[in-house]
Amino acid sequence: MEKHDLLHEFPEHQEKIHELKLENPHFKKLFDDYDELEHEIRRMNARIEITSDAILHIKKAKLLHIKDEIFSILVSN
Repeated sequence: MEKHDLLHEFPEHQEKIHELKLENPHFKKLFDDYDELEHEIRRMNARIEITSDAILHIKKAKLLHIKDEIFSILVSN
């Protein structure tokens, strides 16, 4: 499975991501949550961690929600 970390998802915002991680605790928490969840999903897709399709779907939906919130912060700052 392809890696979907935020620096690959938003390459045009790399500098802003770095700044916000340092200056904005809420953004830092979202970034860390996204990173952790994205890693977990990759492990599930690779069958390293076994789970049901329903749980995987819920985790992917949560990842998308976090990604949308991060993008919203990036474009509003």
